[in-house]
Amino acid sequence: MRKYRLLAISGSLRAASLNSAVLRMAATLTPDDAQIHIYEGLADLPHFNPDLEGREAASVLDLRRRLRDADGVLIACPEYAHGLPGAFKNALDWVVASGEFVNKPVALINLFERSTWAPALLKETLAMMTANVVEPASVTLQLFSNKVSEDFIMADVKIAQALRSSLDALMQAIKEQETGT
Repeated sequence: MRKYRLLAISGSLRAASLNSAVLRMAATLTPDDAQIHIYEGLADLPHFNPDLEGREAASVLDLRRRLRDADGVLIACPEYAHGLPGAFKNALDWVVASGEFVNKPVALINLFERSTWAPALLKETLAMMTANVVEPASVTLQLFSNKVSEDFIMADVKIAQALRSSLDALMQAIKEQETGT
């Protein structure tokens, strides 16, 4: 049986990031025919500089390879000052021209209902990169406090259900795209 590869990217550098925690939980809920690899190289990427085209750092090449090899992508990204966190935006900048997101099925996971700017900006950026943002796989979780812990997330049945639904919809989109249906 083919194992589909999903790449999970957290837009946060924080060690105690809830976005990263949600992706770790998603990795435990992955369907049998898929596996999730969590990207942990966000902090290793140099500042984007188009003058380095053709001489990219190993960390940039690694990100591009992981995206190219993935059948689908899950992104959980916080909102800072009504925008995308700088390190995450930097990662996107490194792959705008190289094409790894072209037609790539993507699920967006938003943790806080009040975060509206970053998800909209992320959708716009991914649309410009011609990614396939899978709306049924993109979810907003109902976390109402910044004091929520990873233990809470891992034990919350509603979060697990939302993530399972997200993964199922993402897998369906991947398979439909693969078969052309």
